[in-house]
Amino acid sequence: MRSFLSAASAVLLVLVALLTPLSALAVWADREMGDTESYVATMAPLAADPAVQHAVADRITDEAMAKFDAGPFHEGVRNLLHEAVFSFSGTDAYETAWNTVNRAAHTAVEQALTSDNGDSVSMDLGPVIAQVKQQLSDEGVPFADHVPVESTPVTILESDKLGLAREVFDGLQIAGVWLPVSTLLLAVAAVLLAARRVRALIGLGLALAAGGALLRLAVTIGHGLALDDLPPDVDRAAAGTVYDALTETLGTASWWVTGVGVGIAVGAWGVGRWREGALRPNRSRPPNTGPVCCR
Repeated sequence: MRSFLSAASAVLLVLVALLTPLSALAVWADREMGDTESYVATMAPLAADPAVQHAVADRITDEAMAKFDAGPFHEGVRNLLHEAVFSFSGTDAYETAWNTVNRAAHTAVEQALTSDNGDSVSMDLGPVIAQVKQQLSDEGVPFADHVPVESTPVTILESDKLGLAREVFDGLQIAGVWLPVSTLLLAVAAVLLAARRVRALIGLGLALAAGGALLRLAVTIGHGLALDDLPPDVDRAAAGTVYDALTETLGTASWWVTGVGVGIAVGAWGVGRWREGALRPNRSRPPNTGPVCCR
């Protein structure tokens, strides 16, 4: 019976290691990717990121210059427009437009992941272009009035594997907070079933550390897969920055879980060593043979 309980405890610890990264992903999918306000708040700081600013400026400039002809001044106007758009990207009006775009983009991403419509997701830069045109016109920038304000979709996700992504995302959202709670209960059961609690705590710490490492590995692998599936005209540097922003909480969680796991394992090991020392007889003290007169 004792060996059976020890084996059951070991199996539960393996499950804890495997379910820990899935638990973090479930919370992330439900509370961050599944919530518009959290998504917008996560993306908001990217309005000040140079890689994202350059990518947006390039796309707006290309779209604008494709819609009207400045004649022999075409290249000069293009450079002027690009510089003006990039300068505008540091203003409050740009940040407001950026948040508007991302709010709509989140709706598009959520619809793509919860329905069977198509294999791509786009965000519309139209609101940003409208703000840019207004700002440039107010500043008297030449040809600013000729900048067309139209729907300018930018593909942010395109993959023939989107069907698999839908299934995974749906499963994670269904799991929600129940998966972390279940993982915690399994961890408690693994310790309670173990014949030697200290060893079980060491195993639990190692299981959590392994789960944190698996989560970090998943985030790293996902970065490469996400960029590989992007269309060729998408700026890879900007896309990488967006991916890092969206998965920042997962990266932080992986370090915390790993650190807590190592802390539990080291702490339990230290307690075990202390208990062994306390229970071991002190052999350096000579045996008590009683008074000389009584020998």
